[in-house]
Amino acid sequence: MEYRPQEIESRWQKYWEEQGMYSTQEKPGQPKFYVLDMFPYPSGAGLHVGHPLGYIASDIMARYYRHKGFCVLHPMGFDSFGLPAEQYAIQTGRHPSETTRENIERFIRQLKLLGMSYDWDRMVITSDPSYYRWTQWLFIQLFNHWYDRRAQKARPISDLVEIFSRQGNQGYHEQLLTGNVEGLEPIFSASDWTGFSEKTRANILMHYRLAYQSFAYVNWCEALGTVLANDEVKDGVSERGGYPVERRLMRQWFLRITEYADRLHKDLDDVDWSDSMKEMQRHWIGKSEGLLLRFPIQNGPHQEIEVFTTRPDTVFGVTFLTLAPENELWRRITPASHRQNVEEYCASVLHKSERERQADVRHVSGVFTGAYARHPFSGENIPVWVSEYVLGGYGTGAVMGVPAHDSRDFRFARHFNLPVLQVVVPPGQTTGRDLSEAYEEKSGYLVQSGFINGLSVAEAMEAVIQEAEAKGIGRRQVNYRLRDANFSRQRYWGEPFPVVYDSQGIAHTLPPAELPLELPPMEDFRPTGKPESPLAKLKDWVHPAPGITRETDTMPGFAGSSWYFFRYMDPHNPHAFASREALDYWQQVDLYIGGTEHAVGHLLYARFFTKFLYDLGLVPCHEPFRKLLNQGMIQGRSNFVFRLKGENTYVSKNLAPQYDTVRLNVDIRCVKDDILDVEAFRRSVPDAAHAHFILEGDRYVCDWEIEKMSKSKLNVVNPDDVVAQYSADTLRMYEMFLGPIDQSKPWSTSGIEGVFRFLRRVAALTDLVDFQKAAPEDAELRILHKTIKTVTKDLENFSFNTCVSHLMIGQNGFSDLKSIHPDTLAQYVVLLSPFAPHLAEEIWHFLGCEGSVTQASWPLYKEEFTKEASIIYPVSFNGKTRFTLEVAADTQPSELETKALNDPRAQRWLEGRQPKKVIVVPGRIVNIVM
Repeated sequence: MEYRPQEIESRWQKYWEEQGMYSTQEKPGQPKFYVLDMFPYPSGAGLHVGHPLGYIASDIMARYYRHKGFCVLHPMGFDSFGLPAEQYAIQTGRHPSETTRENIERFIRQLKLLGMSYDWDRMVITSDPSYYRWTQWLFIQLFNHWYDRRAQKARPISDLVEIFSRQGNQGYHEQLLTGNVEGLEPIFSASDWTGFSEKTRANILMHYRLAYQSFAYVNWCEALGTVLANDEVKDGVSERGGYPVERRLMRQWFLRITEYADRLHKDLDDVDWSDSMKEMQRHWIGKSEGLLLRFPIQNGPHQEIEVFTTRPDTVFGVTFLTLAPENELWRRITPASHRQNVEEYCASVLHKSERERQADVRHVSGVFTGAYARHPFSGENIPVWVSEYVLGGYGTGAVMGVPAHDSRDFRFARHFNLPVLQVVVPPGQTTGRDLSEAYEEKSGYLVQSGFINGLSVAEAMEAVIQEAEAKGIGRRQVNYRLRDANFSRQRYWGEPFPVVYDSQGIAHTLPPAELPLELPPMEDFRPTGKPESPLAKLKDWVHPAPGITRETDTMPGFAGSSWYFFRYMDPHNPHAFASREALDYWQQVDLYIGGTEHAVGHLLYARFFTKFLYDLGLVPCHEPFRKLLNQGMIQGRSNFVFRLKGENTYVSKNLAPQYDTVRLNVDIRCVKDDILDVEAFRRSVPDAAHAHFILEGDRYVCDWEIEKMSKSKLNVVNPDDVVAQYSADTLRMYEMFLGPIDQSKPWSTSGIEGVFRFLRRVAALTDLVDFQKAAPEDAELRILHKTIKTVTKDLENFSFNTCVSHLMIGQNGFSDLKSIHPDTLAQYVVLLSPFAPHLAEEIWHFLGCEGSVTQASWPLYKEEFTKEASIIYPVSFNGKTRFTLEVAADTQPSELETKALNDPRAQRWLEGRQPKKVIVVPGRIVNIVM
């Protein structure tokens, strides 16, 4: 058979689509396998060859499990809301719905070109109203629930209202309510609750709702017209566009993910993820145990500073307290003499993102408030400062400065000439010293520390916590680094909130029957220049009835991508986000594949949404993804040319050191094996049309470098071009052959030729098929069953690159035979099918097999054919190999020893002597020691 990939691939792609080959129907009683790619964003650039790496891996596993008799769910959709689409629309003047639709169509065409076995009937798109109707419904559920820490689950807000009506918040305030509510004391009775106004009750309940509103400092980018997440800000500017970002206090919607922090941390034990991925999640959640301690303000009207510390043993080393600039407490305790300085300082640092403030450990800044607090144990006066190194969103927004035992506190104290008091000393040391750096070890003994003097660090920690609780000045507490998720965006292209405000400003969610609240069409969706969404321009939409105002913020990109995996289970259900029958059948994603860039944010939000729905009894599993596989990155191989400064002259690489040059990226389409196609370069670069080239002999040699594949580096390889030149099967196999799936590796056009030649040789195996052959011979069965065994084992371990190697070894073995039984080749092409489905289908039909190869059963190997008939042993004398000996595989060690010693070739080394001993390692070596 001649290998004609373009003809073969178009024919079988059409066949699979017409036959609905990958349409999925639940089959009760049949095992299921749900394999999913991380939700792609349909960018305007389309796919480059790095993108399909994970998609090909998931497709291989989907095909493998179909062969294994599983009911396989392998869907695809698009995370299509978000800032990039909106910014592109603003730049081009085209509506984001139009450009998003075009981008999705491009992605679908490219994925189909690669022969992906997706069930396109189940496609979901987050910007489709039929989908975001259920995102809005989920928000309503979050708004209407609170987290009962006693029961460790979400409960309806109506239950909390009933509790307040019956007993007030007594018994619940300690765990759930922090701070005063509109000047009221934290504890209120049932009669107080009954007497509160509707507005006051709504404000109190907002402290409990899992979707709630609050004022918070956020990253506001005026040029983009929206709030940005911390990871979207770098060096004080937006990652997209490089626009200035300032910290601004704004009213925002939040999701109370922090209530699930302990479960998110603990339940990582229940999933099959890599240790490194689990550690990234644990670090982001940031669980820490310690003491919440109160420092009363001197001469303050019942004011106190609460600090959380994981080192209560160092409490007697506190020489200052520091508040975050966002902590409003400084406004209440700063005397008039210091107020201007503090206000100016806070205004100057709040433009920085929290990530920048955490990362900038060298720069020290702060301002003294003029206020003092009283040490809760020693009674000494402690100065209160404000500094940017303290973050408002972590802990209480205040820290106790222990400079002798914390490096950031140490730098702060040295900068402002504050006392450094060592209270923990290493074993063998009895007094504190003048430290040159902080002693942060958690080993040693306490000195200068009152009632804990002489105790070990561990003993002192426990003693301080117990004493604080006994005196009523503090309590044992678990804290988390995790923050509540900001859920508001001041932009157009996102899910509208199903929220309206009445004349009192009280938020109400829409009745589910009124969903979806569709995003209204807008011609002018540019930012207003104010901290509000462009939707605010639509006055009739904002005010649908007298006294009613719609929420104009929209939801963030992660709103729709935090639960999409459930919608795939039942994508066309108009009555629920998914039926109970579908949810009970598919349960959770069995294999989730995607890049590590989503290791924290997306996975945490998806796990949070799942746990919430589990609490409501709506889903059967409390974790969404059982097995997680993170693919590495396919890097680009960039090429460079050298241009003489100030001249239109390009000099070849090895001659460049002789000149004053500028190194420039060159489009890799103009380069082959690092040799520049000068004429192609002239055509692609306008300035080079009349350029002069200084060559090495008759060629221009380019420099090269491995780096990220991107348009700006001119090193993007379009998969469409690879498919056109070689084939989709070649691209699929080559990407798997490049190396382990979880490692990054460079793209090389030279390596792909070998895979293409392999597929041609596989096609040529059809010429060896003997349809008259009565039965397969042992030689072909040994090749076949060894291949079945190794490919199956490596597929189960996601070792795709070695699977390709084993398939190549099998092909080489078959090619050495005079003929092949058709059944032998049929089983081999089933092994090939997950990797090269088009060619496998072509050969399957050539052999006259029934149905499609995609529906064939996975072959089972027979152990007797996987054993070697003979083994070649190296025979060594004193550790040096002198000759080899081929014997039957079942030869016993004693017989092997005799054969080696009696071999004529051994006589030269024996020299008539008896060896001291003979070492036989079965299957490996014979070593004769003289």
